[in-house]
Amino acid sequence: MARWEPDASGRLTRAALELYAEHGYEQTTVADIAERAGVTERTYFRYFADKREVLFDASGALQELVVSAIASAPLTLSPIETIGVAMENAASLLQERREFARQRASVIATNPSLQERELLKLALLGAAAAEALRARGVREAAAALAAETGVMVFKIGFEKWVAEEESGDFPQHIRDALDDLRLLTAVT
Repeated sequence: MARWEPDASGRLTRAALELYAEHGYEQTTVADIAERAGVTERTYFRYFADKREVLFDASGALQELVVSAIASAPLTLSPIETIGVAMENAASLLQERREFARQRASVIATNPSLQERELLKLALLGAAAAEALRARGVREAAAALAAETGVMVFKIGFEKWVAEEESGDFPQHIRDALDDLRLLTAVT
């Protein structure tokens, strides 16, 4: 084993993503990932519970950011405006990691169990956002509806952002999706 290097978690994440892209998720083992990152399997499991979780580790930070943005949004904003601001903040966090996000999305798209885990993480994000909205005094049903809508807006914006050839503006995709929603719900 080589001498100790910092950022084992980051190296493991990069190694996993590279190997999943090169050989496929199913064909890559934790031992392969650990070897590429220059750590032991035991070190891998100090950071990640399983082979899938290496791709979803940042979801906790994303959830915390959304909840914090909801809590600190001006009280004059409507629930949907509040969730929009929170999702724009989340998009801003990811903006600088576009290539990583594109590679991660590509790997997830090839594997049903990863797609399932992605949906679970989005559901947990929606539940946390709804709870944060309720803490602001938003009624139960309205909080759930706004939170689930926000997650869908985030998902649609993300898909457009990673599909672009040029590095686009992820927060703008969030705003565009919200504008589309407003058009859909406009009373004529």
